Amino acid sequence: MNARVKAYAKLNLTLSVTGTEGGYHMLQSLVCPVDLYDLIILKKRRDGLICVEMHGFGTELMPPEQNNACRAAGLYAKTYKTCGADITIYKNIPLGAGLGGSSADAAGVLRGMSKLYGKGSERELKELADSLGSDTGYMLTGGYALLTGRGERVQKIHSNTRLDFLLLKPTGGVSTAECYKLYDALSTPPQDPQNAIQALISGDKETLGKCLHNALYAPAAQLNQDVRTAYGELQSFSPLGVNMTGSGSAVFALFPSAEFCGWAKSRYRGKFQCYQLKTVLNKE
Repeated sequence: MNARVKAYAKLNLTLSVTGTEGGYHMLQSLVCPVDLYDLIILKKRRDGLICVEMHGFGTELMPPEQNNACRAAGLYAKTYKTCGADITIYKNIPLGAGLGGSSADAAGVLRGMSKLYGKGSERELKELADSLGSDTGYMLTGGYALLTGRGERVQKIHSNTRLDFLLLKPTGGVSTAECYKLYDALSTPPQDPQNAIQALISGDKETLGKCLHNALYAPAAQLNQDVRTAYGELQSFSPLGVNMTGSGSAVFALFPSAEFCGWAKSRYRGKFQCYQLKTVLNKE
C-alpha cells in the first residue's frame, strides 16, 4: 500500500515576538499555506525500518538524525507499534527561506503514516507534531490561522479569501538563532494582528496589505543584505504590501489579483528565485 501527501509551505502574514518563556521566544503570527509543496510518497514495510530518501536542494546527503521527516516516521511507528515505511520526498520548498519546509515534511509524514496504518486521531497526531517542532502541528491541517506560544497553539481563522503573492528567495539564508539574538538587541514592540485578521475575514486585501509586518525583518536584513534588496525589488511593483516570512530569507508581495501578480513576475529582472504563489485552503 502506498500513500501520497503534499506538504505545503506557509507564509507569515504577520509576526510579532511577545516575550520569552523557558528559553524560547513567544510568537503571535497570522499564517497561511501556499501552493508550493514537497511531494511525499510512503510505502509500507514488513519490518520496522524507516528509510527516507530525499531529492532536491542538496538534501540527498542529509544525515537521518538531522532529518525531521525521518524522526516523524520513527515517532509514529514507535507510538502506534506499526511496521516501518519507505519514504521518498521530492523537495520543492526552498531551504532556509522561512517557508516551513522541514516542519511541512514532518507533518506530511505523520499524515502519510496515518493513511498507511489507519491509526492516530487528529488530536493525537497534533501532540506528536508538537513534539517535533513549534509549527509542525499547524502544518498538519494548514488553513488560515493565528499561531501563538512557540507556534504550537493554533487558532483557526475562517476565511475563503484567496491571496496572490510573488515571492523572492535570496541565495543565502538567515541564521534563526542570530536573527533572534539581534532582535533582542533591537527590542521591537509587538503589533496587534487583529486588524489583519479582520481584513482577511472580510476579504479586504488592501487593508491586509497595509497590515503585513514581521518583527524579524530588521535583524534579518542586517544579517543578509539580499533580504533588503529583495524587499525593495518587490516594492518597485507597487503591490498591496511586502513582508518577509519566518526569519527569512524569503520575501513576498501581496497583489490584488493573479493577473497583476503574473504581470510583476513577467517583468522581474533580478537575480533571485521568483515564485508566483496563491493560498491553498483545502489539503489533499
